[in-house]
Amino acid sequence: MMAYASAREIALSEIPVIDLANLTAGNPTAVTEIAAALTEAAETVGFFYVRNHGVPQTRIDEMLAIGRAFFAHAPNEKRAVAVNDYHHGFIEIGEAQMYDGANVDLKESFVWGLDVEADDPDTLAGNRLIGPNRWPSVMPDMRRALVDYMAACNALGARLLQAFAVSIGVAPDTFIQRFDRPISRGALIYYPPQDADMGRNQFGVAPHTDYGCLTLLYQDEVGGLQVMGRDGQWLTAHPIPGTFVVNVGDLLARWTNDRFKSTPHRVVNSSGRERYSAVVFVDPNHDAVIEPIVASGEAPKYETVRCGEHILSRYDASFAYRRE
Repeated sequence: MMAYASAREIALSEIPVIDLANLTAGNPTAVTEIAAALTEAAETVGFFYVRNHGVPQTRIDEMLAIGRAFFAHAPNEKRAVAVNDYHHGFIEIGEAQMYDGANVDLKESFVWGLDVEADDPDTLAGNRLIGPNRWPSVMPDMRRALVDYMAACNALGARLLQAFAVSIGVAPDTFIQRFDRPISRGALIYYPPQDADMGRNQFGVAPHTDYGCLTLLYQDEVGGLQVMGRDGQWLTAHPIPGTFVVNVGDLLARWTNDRFKSTPHRVVNSSGRERYSAVVFVDPNHDAVIEPIVASGEAPKYETVRCGEHILSRYDASFAYRRE
């Protein structure tokens, strides 16, 4: 591990791995049980994994294989589906920068969202996060596989958001009342090996928090994810087969008036191997109103904002193609 990006090698026994089998099966008492586990994880190590989550492993394996195949194509074939104004398509190295002053991220991405045509009513109405995806003609199976994967992850995200709502004592549907056309985004990600002589400030992804409500990450066996624990230490988030790493993002932190904390994390691929992962950022509809939920006697820390406005403002600050 490069010295500048050292992290404590947390033991697997220290990582909260929450079993969602009862929640997935529709057990009515499971929401309360899962809610308690989520709260404990958030207040201790600061991140958690989920297993028995309801996303079939065959679908996950197919998605990872498609990612490897896509990133292996020639640069001109990937650029044929370069990212569009809806933030869908291929993003090459040099286009993503987490914050001003950071080096650009050492990664390639392919991003997709709700699969619609150009004449979709939301697209025609000017919704800048719902619009046509960019599917490469050289990979005819990609569209079906990624649309199915997104649907499964949205369903998982909705179940988790219900449990999060219960954990703070509000109605289970509080975070998913506007979730029939979610602006969730999926991203296949490729990290080339990162050599130590690239400098102390180079990351696969620089330290950051995610923009939206929930992040569902599936990582391959290579590893490289580091998460900041509640004590301020960077922790190695080991790959655990069959699980998703779940992060709370800025929007859910804002929505809960910081009862839930957005989790800082980064990626350093010092393995000497290629690393692949897939992430789905789960968010409600574009026009969902995010108004801080406050406890008795508590003042809101944030102004009310619409979901899509918040996400777009963060994209505009982080991606070079949006500033050109």
